[in-house]
Amino acid sequence: MTVPLLKIGAVLSTMAMVTNWMSQTLPSLVGLNGTTISRAGTSEKIRFGGVMPVDPDDGWQVYTSAQAPDGKCLCTAVIPVQGTCSRDLRSRQLRQLMEKVQNISQSMEVLDLRTYRDLQYVRNTESLMKGLDSRLKVATESQKSLNTKSFQELKDKMTELLPLIPVLDQYKADTKMIVQLKEEVRNVSGSLLAIQEEMGAYDYEELQQRVLVLEARLHACMQKLGCGKLTGVSNPITIRASGSRFGSWMTDTMAPSADSRVWYMDGYYKGRRVLEFRTLNDFITGQNFVQHLLPHPWAGTGHVVFNGSLYYNKYQSNIVVKYHFRSRSVLVQRSLNSAGYNNTFPYSWGGFSDIDFMVDENGLWAVYTTNQNAGNIVVSKVDPQTLEILRSWDTGYPKRSAGESFMICGTLYVTNSHLAGAKIYFAYYTNTSSYEYTDIPFHNQYSHISMLDYNPRERVLYTWNNGHQVVYNVTLFHVIKTSGEL
Repeated sequence: MTVPLLKIGAVLSTMAMVTNWMSQTLPSLVGLNGTTISRAGTSEKIRFGGVMPVDPDDGWQVYTSAQAPDGKCLCTAVIPVQGTCSRDLRSRQLRQLMEKVQNISQSMEVLDLRTYRDLQYVRNTESLMKGLDSRLKVATESQKSLNTKSFQELKDKMTELLPLIPVLDQYKADTKMIVQLKEEVRNVSGSLLAIQEEMGAYDYEELQQRVLVLEARLHACMQKLGCGKLTGVSNPITIRASGSRFGSWMTDTMAPSADSRVWYMDGYYKGRRVLEFRTLNDFITGQNFVQHLLPHPWAGTGHVVFNGSLYYNKYQSNIVVKYHFRSRSVLVQRSLNSAGYNNTFPYSWGGFSDIDFMVDENGLWAVYTTNQNAGNIVVSKVDPQTLEILRSWDTGYPKRSAGESFMICGTLYVTNSHLAGAKIYFAYYTNTSSYEYTDIPFHNQYSHISMLDYNPRERVLYTWNNGHQVVYNVTLFHVIKTSGEL
């Protein structure tokens, strides 16, 4: 009888070789040893942590910054059409491959422990097998010496060796698994090498340092980045589908970046229930929220959350209300003199949208209209503490012809419809009290927008579109000097 010790040794040797390759070669192969991977060509690219991705095919956001010969600080923040929030395809593939690597490593650890245990058993039975082999040889050469007692001893020894059979069967199965793992390792290795070749032979630690330097330069430049003119709006990014056809949702435009709470108000009139979600992820899944019950019902969908308070129009009145979430109380309410209400001067979609609060880089605004200005849109700067009107502008644009509107950097942008085929059609500049007609494409994916607001902290548009909560990235044109002056 022969014991397959050579096969056992081959299994252990193969496992040791492959495990060593997996633990040492793979991480350094493509820089996956804790280094963040980015790709750089003629321009440097870094990820932008903005709104949570929904579409896995969303692109990257590309930043560059430089100083021109005349001393100007040149900044570019380009938002691709597909959005800015998902991981690069190559990064996802690398992550998936590393998950395979981890699975293979775990399988090999199990094999290693199993073969070590079984090898010890085989070694312990080696002397027993040698003794049995000697007795069998003697019995074969001289059958006379094989009496009843000797025969029974041989049977007992054979019985002791019976547990070795399943051990050897397990070794055969393990050998087959090793072959499969080796093939999987070859496949993973080939995929990683292909990705490495495509991404370029970079020293990823050096690249990481370059990314950090670029990010620091970008942030320094972005701090000087004041307001700009709207030149483009991305395709819509659907965050969630929930609620009725009309409603509003928002984040606090004044909260620190770590605060990602989301407020949700379903319906356009008589509502009092406000849901506060802890994070955007919780909002997407509909979990981890608290409920606020407003003391007065709302009208329309033109609400905003600004510095911990909700600003909204009280139902069946031109009274505006400031409700503080933490204290769960109304801090102040005031009548917006002469402002229309109860569908006197709504947007084209109706819905008691007479008074629309907005927030931009310059603070809190109210958009509405009055009989005195013949139903044309009035833009008023509002004191967030007292709700007093600080200054007003008559834009000359009829509010009933507007689909929705929003403020960016002191400029009111108006869409010409709330339905499919809408575009950003009109811009009113409060800094110069002037206006112009624009032609900025605006993709209305679900064909009925009942809320549209700009968030200056994230530089995105929030919309409620026919029961869908949607965001749009915006592109602003900037010219900035090194002194920070526009």
